[in-house]
Amino acid sequence: MISWDEPLRTTQGAAAAKKFAAELDLHTAGDLLRHYPRRYAYRGELTDLAALAEGEQATVVAEVLSATKRDLRGGGRGRPRSLLEVVITDGTGRLTLAFFHNAGYHLKELRPGRRGMFAGKVSTYRGKKQLAHPVYEMLPDDGTGDDRAREFADRPIPVYPATKGLTSMTIARCVATLLDQADGGGGFADPLPPDLRERHRLVGIGEALEKIHRPADGDDIGRARKRLKWDEAFVLQLALAQRRAAAADVPARPRPRASGGLLDAFDAELPFELTAGQKEVGEVIAAGLDSAHPMHRLLQGDVGAGKTLVALRAMLQVVDAGGQAALLAPTEVLAQQHHRSITRMLGPLAEGGLLGGAENATRVALLTGSQGAAARREALLEAASGQAGIIVGTHALLQEHVSFADLGLVVVDEQHRFGVEQRDALREKAADGRPHVLVMTATPIPRTVAMTVYGDLDVVALDQLPAGRAPIATHVVPARDKPHFLDRAWERIREEAAQGRQAYVVCPRIGGDGDGDEEGAAAPAPDEGEEARRPPLAVLEVARTLAEGPLSGLRVEVLHGRLAPEEKEAVMGRFAAGETDVLVATTVIEVGVDVPNATVMAIMDADRFGVSQLHQLRGRVGRGSLPGLCLLVTEAEEGGPSRQRLDAVASTTDGFALSRVDLEQRREGDVLGGAQSGRRSSLRMLTLLRDEELIGEARAEAAGLVERDPELSSHPPLSAALDELLGEDRADFLEKA
Repeated sequence: MISWDEPLRTTQGAAAAKKFAAELDLHTAGDLLRHYPRRYAYRGELTDLAALAEGEQATVVAEVLSATKRDLRGGGRGRPRSLLEVVITDGTGRLTLAFFHNAGYHLKELRPGRRGMFAGKVSTYRGKKQLAHPVYEMLPDDGTGDDRAREFADRPIPVYPATKGLTSMTIARCVATLLDQADGGGGFADPLPPDLRERHRLVGIGEALEKIHRPADGDDIGRARKRLKWDEAFVLQLALAQRRAAAADVPARPRPRASGGLLDAFDAELPFELTAGQKEVGEVIAAGLDSAHPMHRLLQGDVGAGKTLVALRAMLQVVDAGGQAALLAPTEVLAQQHHRSITRMLGPLAEGGLLGGAENATRVALLTGSQGAAARREALLEAASGQAGIIVGTHALLQEHVSFADLGLVVVDEQHRFGVEQRDALREKAADGRPHVLVMTATPIPRTVAMTVYGDLDVVALDQLPAGRAPIATHVVPARDKPHFLDRAWERIREEAAQGRQAYVVCPRIGGDGDGDEEGAAAPAPDEGEEARRPPLAVLEVARTLAEGPLSGLRVEVLHGRLAPEEKEAVMGRFAAGETDVLVATTVIEVGVDVPNATVMAIMDADRFGVSQLHQLRGRVGRGSLPGLCLLVTEAEEGGPSRQRLDAVASTTDGFALSRVDLEQRREGDVLGGAQSGRRSSLRMLTLLRDEELIGEARAEAAGLVERDPELSSHPPLSAALDELLGEDRADFLEKA
């Protein structure tokens, strides 16, 4: 029996193993057998030679008439030095086979008088039809040749992810060798319990490997894929189920809601009624905070749904219970915005110890990396002493010298901007057990969606907008094909400014001496088949062009991450106060910026941004009672993948629907953090959108098994598969996630 972790050097030889490691990062028998075909080619029906058409994939049965090898002149480095021409016939016509490599080997097989099956793409050379480097199989002389020929023509040909150094055909031969050594795959221990396979009508692992790599027909492929998807889904769900079970044993201090405290006072002063969704989600979160085990919840809400308000009410509940809450934001602009908006919403409740502050007030501290020394010392002291119940900050909160009196809740805004280690560093600052964790996101990136569907997070969703929020209309502006559309876009901005309203113009990069997009703006490579593009538009150049041209006379300012913190705050302050008409910015304004008077946004080179990012950006307009307008300016060709993304964004403002579009475009990545750990994805067959039902079934099976056998002691092959999936780094990732 061959084990999954058998080194390839023992099954394929040292030279082949070295090439597999270098070219495809494959090291073991399991690695190679899980390097599945990416598609299958079909040779086609058996065809008479006289009926062959140029360009078609053909399979013929014919007899070798002649085989001639001749040397080629000028065969330089890397060029063939000889040509083997083989003429075959089936009685209806003749066809030439051309081989430029391994002529000696083919001469031994293709001897005159032998019959064989030949498959390839028909081409024409000097007026004669030929097959260049055809796949072939010689037929025996026992009368079974015709049946073998039909089977040969019908059998799918696996096409593997390959490299220049390892072709698909080479990989297929190595896989076949390994399957033969393992008795057709039956020599591998099956990780799935027999009763589970029976309930879900799954073939054994050996049969699945044989059918995926050497299928007889499409039905074989379907049965194999179903089984191999179950392997990925079930083992992954076991990892998550074990993690959930372990988390249930971790202690956390309950933070129950207290009557007559800050939260009650805050609710009493709210100038509007909470939506039904905000009330329902607030109750769920409140119950989680009252648990003796750490809450780990994802607050999913569309742009403008009021997530920050829900999070603030949760923070106040923790402060009322004697603890502190930390809000971690990805950028200084967003941290400053959160600090301003929370302080403004709390009013006297945020002025603890100050003249005019409420009797039971607290403090809201701000901690960022570029603060002055005095402000930084004050924030650190307020956090360490407990004087500040709420601490808002950037990555600066994660530094070792930052301490808290009693950290009870960590709120992470736009969690995909932070690595696992960064989030864990803040969580470890709790003195007694682990703090509760609330993660907020508007449009999840694929990994977030994946983890949600796989059941690793407890999810609550805000699916309605607060009353009075205006709708946002989104239109694609094809600047290259219809330049007058772009002219009209600038006219719309002037019209809004004439009515006292304001606008954003967003660009992918800053420009000037140091190019770059400091806030993580997406600038993807051209989609497959699209032409190479000019450099992305830059804030500094666009601002100057607009101020001197179509927006001359308006008050235009710039905002980007290379500005000093005090300058950024001053620019945002002027814009919020209505002293600026147009703000030309990078994605520094992507989340959290709240200026109700801003009604229109033009996103330049919109095709260079991801779906989620576009949705986040347009959420900066329409934040008051005035309707919003988002213009997606692009030079992408109509009908291409980039335009399809933009059309999808323009067609809906539903962030939940757009997250699925995003997932279809990018897939879910590795839900165990392969992208962060540098390892290959653990998901090769499983796809989130197509396999949601299967994933749900696997989750239920995994939960039941972990409940019956938490350590999987009765299922050694399954335990081994789980260890192989996780490894030390992924196990550590799950522990911290």
